[in-house]
Amino acid sequence: MKILITGSEGFIGSHLTEKLISLGYDIRAFIKYNSFNSYGWLDVLPSKTKDKIDFFLGDIRDPSLVEEACKDCEAIFNLASLIAIPYSYKAPHSYLQTNALGALNIMNAAKNIHNIKVIHTSSSEVYGTAQYVPINETHPLNAQSPYAATKIAADQIVKAFNYSFEIPSIIIRPFNTYGPRQSLRAVVPTIISQLLNNNIKINLGSISPTRDLSFIEDTVSGFIAALNSNIVNGEVFNLGSNFEISIDDLANLIGNLFDKKIIINSEEKRVRPKKSEVERLWADITKAKKILKWEPKYENIEGLKSGLLKTINWFKNSKNVDFYKIKNFVL
Repeated sequence: MKILITGSEGFIGSHLTEKLISLGYDIRAFIKYNSFNSYGWLDVLPSKTKDKIDFFLGDIRDPSLVEEACKDCEAIFNLASLIAIPYSYKAPHSYLQTNALGALNIMNAAKNIHNIKVIHTSSSEVYGTAQYVPINETHPLNAQSPYAATKIAADQIVKAFNYSFEIPSIIIRPFNTYGPRQSLRAVVPTIISQLLNNNIKINLGSISPTRDLSFIEDTVSGFIAALNSNIVNGEVFNLGSNFEISIDDLANLIGNLFDKKIIINSEEKRVRPKKSEVERLWADITKAKKILKWEPKYENIEGLKSGLLKTINWFKNSKNVDFYKIKNFVL
């Protein structure tokens, strides 16, 4: 099966690409065009893996390039997205173009070419602060940031094309994924990187919100379960660990794994606008378990510790840290 992966050079996309190559799939990696000839995280993969990838440089915002990339493919994983919530306050137009218009281009291409299954990537941020927990797929959608608004728009475009044109599609809604290769803007690498700098004073944003943290291996296995499923009617599936933890407790847990007693500082520039902060996220994953036959391996507190240790060990490798500017915090 030939599969197109947009956002393949990113955190989740690179892990998904690597796993599918190992399983024998024929992968076309859609890379955002850049003059550096950079393939992002795909550049770090072993040569024997990279040599099997069909690289396609383009821009998710360009419909003709998207359609060209989709040719000869039987499935599309759409992971192309602007994801940093703080930057969405500054550049909402860019988020609308990449996240919503990008999804429209994917769905239009699938409509024009026919017989392509689309697995679209959503976000737990679309739910906003939990109105009840755990959050199932029928929970109301509530955009508390420009980022969340564009992800809701993208999800609805996928659903609309499924209803209107019967485009085979499925929406995967991962809760907070973490692991090797993640950007330092995310909370787990933010904490780890500061500890690697021998800081015991850890600067964070709001520390009271809770998150359901999913290790990257579980998120990737959820995407593959969606690919192998016969579900094509625009259904939404949460992926999570069935466990919530506050940012405060998470930071102290990571500190303990470093064998360090930390001091947590809630830094003003890292705090979201008051009404924009999502206070609680905790996934109900019953539907994915039942229909996709998917189970997280890194479940509950013990699973979180195991995933964090793997992430910490990866960041401790100097070759990996060289890819980051760990002394420079960027929102």
